[in-house]
Amino acid sequence: MPTILYIHGWRLFFYANEGNEPPHIHARKGDTECKYWLQPDSFDIIEDYAYNLSQAQRRDIRKIIFDNFDGLVSEYERLHKKGV
Repeated sequence: MPTILYIHGWRLFFYANEGNEPPHIHARKGDTECKYWLQPDSFDIIEDYAYNLSQAQRRDIRKIIFDNFDGLVSEYERLHKKGV
């Protein structure tokens, strides 16, 4: 489960064994965790799930993902091609 970015206490990462899922990112901070689908064609994200996430944390992680969107998509594609 490679860590892609660690910022403001958030760890953004991918799981290595998720098969052929579309681009996405997992994020964890303390006892919260969430997963967002990355939609490169429309520069958008969709929340897949959120555990124990407050509205303020939801805004925080969404901003972090959007601020780093291109890098996250690129890293997902690079690791996916390598089979990680």
